Amino acid sequence: MPAVSGKVNPDLLKERSNCTFNVEEFAVWWNGGPEKLKEKREIEKVLLEDEKEDDDVPISYLSHKELYEASTKKSARLYIKLRRRLPKIELKYGNYAESLGALRKVVNLMRGASAVSEGYPFGVHFSMFLPTILSQGTVEQQKKWALKALNLDIIGTYAQTELGHGTFIRGLETRADFDPRKNEFILSSPTRSSYKWWPGGLGHTVNHVIVLAQLYTRGVHRGLHPFIVQVRDLETHKPMPGVIIGEIGPKIGMKAVNNGFLGFKNVRIPLENMLAKNAQVGAGGVFTKSPASVLTYGTMVFVRVLIVRDAANQLSSAVTIATRYSAVRRQSPIDPNKPEPQIIDHVTQQLKLFPNISKAILFNIVADKVWNIYNEVTEELGRGQLDRLPELHGLSCGLKAVCSADAAAGVEVCRLSCGGHGYMTSSNFPSLYGFATAACTYEGENTVMLLQTARYLMKVWRMALDGKKLMPTVDYLTKYVRTNPRPSKWDNSLLGMIDALECAAANKVRIAFDSVEKRKAAGMGPEEAANMTGIELTQAAVLHTRAYMVRTGYEEVKRITATLSPAIATVLNQVFELFAIDTFFTCMGDLLRFSGLTHTDLDGLQKKLESLLSKIRVNAVGIVDGFDIPDCVLKSTLGAYDGNVYERMFAEAQKSPLNKDPVNESFHLYLKPLMKSNL
Repeated sequence: MPAVSGKVNPDLLKERSNCTFNVEEFAVWWNGGPEKLKEKREIEKVLLEDEKEDDDVPISYLSHKELYEASTKKSARLYIKLRRRLPKIELKYGNYAESLGALRKVVNLMRGASAVSEGYPFGVHFSMFLPTILSQGTVEQQKKWALKALNLDIIGTYAQTELGHGTFIRGLETRADFDPRKNEFILSSPTRSSYKWWPGGLGHTVNHVIVLAQLYTRGVHRGLHPFIVQVRDLETHKPMPGVIIGEIGPKIGMKAVNNGFLGFKNVRIPLENMLAKNAQVGAGGVFTKSPASVLTYGTMVFVRVLIVRDAANQLSSAVTIATRYSAVRRQSPIDPNKPEPQIIDHVTQQLKLFPNISKAILFNIVADKVWNIYNEVTEELGRGQLDRLPELHGLSCGLKAVCSADAAAGVEVCRLSCGGHGYMTSSNFPSLYGFATAACTYEGENTVMLLQTARYLMKVWRMALDGKKLMPTVDYLTKYVRTNPRPSKWDNSLLGMIDALECAAANKVRIAFDSVEKRKAAGMGPEEAANMTGIELTQAAVLHTRAYMVRTGYEEVKRITATLSPAIATVLNQVFELFAIDTFFTCMGDLLRFSGLTHTDLDGLQKKLESLLSKIRVNAVGIVDGFDIPDCVLKSTLGAYDGNVYERMFAEAQKSPLNKDPVNESFHLYLKPLMKSNL
């Protein structure tokens, strides 16, 4: 986004000149290395070079139909350019880890570098449809479908959620009955609540769908399994016979994603359309069970890992806007005898911004760590080793819930930090918030995700009581399982904080476990006991997840900073320490309950917090510049690189269709008659 006046705001120039580190070096690290940063910038240039940056009519003035059509047009054009720019992607059939590594590049570029503000209708195609084919299909099925999907010869989505059931997937009602006479499956939607609801792109974009349906063979229920179903004709795009399909209507955010509904009236598909890597149906309806039912839901784990990265991206955009605006906006003298200061000089403003900067950075670090774990577990699954799958499932559920909730809250705090101007659509906070808050419910509603994590924690606590070895992410529980745990002597250090967090988490897990066991001993069934202990279970899951993030952040920042310049290392260490202290204050109730903290200790933490805010202040603009988000992606009048906030806001206001005529016709039709009515 070029400078409105050709100049950069002097306050931003001053901030950049005072920065103590090399912003380009930070950008290189943030983007994964010099080659990845170079490629990202080149692709952004290719994708956006001939896009009309400032539309005559901003999308906020478009109708729902116009917005979808404009977004589809732009998405199609961007993907054509992207494929021309990228080297040929080689899918390794039968090797999910390698194929996913190649596909991830497309997913990240389309999700992160896209200029489509309200989302794009191909998103689920790349993040769920194609990965499911690669992870759940046989080699033959991958060869048949995957390359077509990669080239967009077919466009697909992933249909799991229904009107009546979402996160509780065992309750899904869509049926797939096997007909042994024709070796076909018959898909049906027996009730209105069984209609698929929410899949991105389903409304009017896709022509194929991976459907999760309850399989029945020989009259026996076989559980949920994935099926590829063609839902629209490839030439006419009309719905296939027996397919009821459409769009669900406007939403709070993600308005161009084209979420849809889908029902089936005895739709027949061939035997080969059941993705059969893990479970199979043979001729005559012979059923071969999957080695683990959770393998059917591997795509969901992949998407939850992506959501952690999305949370980092959403927060990094929000803090970029709010930090640059805070450096430009001057208001409320601290000293009445001096001019109005930059609002970033107010400590209360720093407390709104800087912890969210730290979360954006740490979410990104944790996302990379979990991505590596995901790849390791995926390779193990390929060798038939299932040991770490429950650990990955529990970890990804907890991180998805905590990071999406923190990102949504953080975007809102950043909006509030910009005062009234943050309420303008042109700030881009409404769009960012729509994306962030949506993640709190899609791919698993957050409370249910926390209960999934808690369920895993109950299992591993039992294992620890039995003296069994625990997986790495929960191994700390072993330290506390035989005692009424207390942390080591509090010393106000990072390791001391980590010890206290893990101790508190272990106590919360113990209390939840004991509560469940007491209720079961009193005669409750396991499910009812878990329901009655739901508050303690979710609290244990949150605290465990936060302790994991701080421990992982500590280890990863230590590893990362060893490869960076002292100036960048100093900044990252400050940012991490702020993240740890912010987490500590967030969990203060439990820490006071389970550790030996005193008022003096809390006073020391408060002083350390204030000291860190002061240290980060000088580099705040440099850090958000290092996120390297182009103006055409940021799309904010408040957060543009040049800092010409008021000029941009006024220019954007002129685009309102209401300003095209000096007198709107409603004056003559309604206002003037009202004024002359002499009531």
